Amino acid sequence: MDWLTFALFFLTCCVAASTGALFPPNEWYKNLDKPSWNPPNWLFPIAWSILYIVIAYVGMRISSIAGSKNFLIALWALQITLNTIWTPIFFGLNDIKLAMKFMVGLWLSVLLMVITYWFSDPLSSILIFPYFIWVSFAAALNFRIMQLNN
Repeated sequence: MDWLTFALFFLTCCVAASTGALFPPNEWYKNLDKPSWNPPNWLFPIAWSILYIVIAYVGMRISSIAGSKNFLIALWALQITLNTIWTPIFFGLNDIKLAMKFMVGLWLSVLLMVITYWFSDPLSSILIFPYFIWVSFAAALNFRIMQLNN
């Protein structure tokens, strides 16, 4: 394991995670209509902490593959960028519809990670799959909140 590379990918994930501290759920969010299956707020930091460690580890694995295509790293960068920007759009700008557009981009980028990583490093594809499930759930939640508050 390349600890320095892992640390850089993890630091990138920490930057993404920092938006949750900068833009926490506020009164606007508390007053939104939400579906009955909306998880409690305390679950999100736990889930994201675990996911960010895995995402960083996958980034390190993909970057260290001999002959790794730049596309694989660019895809990782795209998903973390979309991941980072969603929180300020949703909780900062309170723009559910715009956040949904970014969520669709995030969902597609993580799906592409699952698919393309399989051909270079199947373990990375398997490890990133729970992230895909979580983003799928988050997309459904974003969509339902958008419907309920339209």
